Amino acid sequence: MSTRPILFTPLRLRSLEFKNRIAVSPMCQYSCRDGFVTDWHLVHLGARAVGGAALIVMEATAVEARGRISPADAGIWKDEHTTPLSRIPAFIRENGAIAAIQLAHAGRKASTRPPWKGGGVLPPGAEDGWLPVAPSPIPFEEGDPAPAELSIPEIRDTVEAFARAARRVLEAGFQVAEIHGAHGYLIHQFLSPLSNRRTDVYGGSFENRIRLVCEVTEAVRAVWPADLPLFVRLSATDWVEGGWDLDQTVALSKILRDLGVDLIDCSSGGAAPRVRIPVGPGYQVPFAERVRREAGIETGAVGLITEPAQAEQIVASGQAGMVLLARAMLRDPFWAHNAARALGLKPVPPVQYGRAF
Repeated sequence: MSTRPILFTPLRLRSLEFKNRIAVSPMCQYSCRDGFVTDWHLVHLGARAVGGAALIVMEATAVEARGRISPADAGIWKDEHTTPLSRIPAFIRENGAIAAIQLAHAGRKASTRPPWKGGGVLPPGAEDGWLPVAPSPIPFEEGDPAPAELSIPEIRDTVEAFARAARRVLEAGFQVAEIHGAHGYLIHQFLSPLSNRRTDVYGGSFENRIRLVCEVTEAVRAVWPADLPLFVRLSATDWVEGGWDLDQTVALSKILRDLGVDLIDCSSGGAAPRVRIPVGPGYQVPFAERVRREAGIETGAVGLITEPAQAEQIVASGQAGMVLLARAMLRDPFWAHNAARALGLKPVPPVQYGRAF
C-alpha cells in the first residue's frame, strides 16, 4: 500500500485546515489604481485557487499610501478599499482554498516605478512620487533622496495603521493575515543595523530593533480573531556581515511565537543593494528548517522551489510545514494539480476542468 505524499496531507493552524502544504507566495502585480484592486487581481489569484493550491497569499498591500512600493500597489489604508477587495477571498474560498493577504509598508523602498517601466526611484512630485519614510534618513541606494526619519508618534501611528488594515481585510473576508517584515521594507529596516541607526527605544540593541515588529504583531493579533492564523514574513539574513542574521531571526521567531504568530515565512535579503547571494534551488530552505527546529514554530519555505519531488522532500523531511511558490505558479497556475499527478495521486480539479485532467 503506497503512502500518501506529505505534500498532499492537511496542515492545521488554529481553526483552519489547509488541504495540502502548497501555497502561492505574495507577488506584487503593480496593477492597482489609488490602491484599489482590479479584475486582474481576481483572475490572477483566483486562477491559482482553481489550480489546487491550499493557500493563496495576496501581494504586499500597503497599510498607508506612503507605504506603497509604487503608485500602482495594492492598498488597504482606507475603508473604500474593502469592497472591491472582498471579491477575491470570496472566489478563493468558493474554489476550496484559503485566502491570505500580506500587510506591508515599504518604508525607504517606497515611491518607485513598476518594473516594466524601468523601476528606479520616483522623486517627490515626479510622476506621483513622494518622500518615503524610514527608521533613519539613509537611502537604499547611494544618490537616492534620503527618506524622512520617523518620529516616535509617527511610529505609533504606523502600528495603528497595521491594526486598522487588519480589521479591514478581516471584513473583506481574508482568513490569514501576514505581516511583511522582510525584503528590506519598513519592518525589516528597523530590524537591520544596516538601515537602523536610531539611538532611541527603536534602535541600537536587538530588543530595541525588534520593538516595531513586536508592537505591530501585538496590535494586529489584538484585532485578528483568536481562531485565525497570523503569519510573519522575515528575511532570515541580510547576507551582509554586521546585518540582520539567522541567529537573530531564530531569537525573534521565539518571541513572535509567544505573541501569537503561527508561522514564519522564511525569506532573505533585500536590506542592501547588489549583495552576492548564493542563489540555487531551495537555497532558503535551511532558514525555514532551523527556525522551525529551534524556535518551535511552524515555517514556510520559499525560494526556487519548482519541482514536485523537491517540494515533497522539504515537507516530508520536516524542513518546513509548507512551501510557498511564486514564479513557478506564474508559469503554471495548475502546479498543485500537476504535482499531485507527478507524485502518483489523481488530481481533483474543478468539475469544469475535469476532462483536461
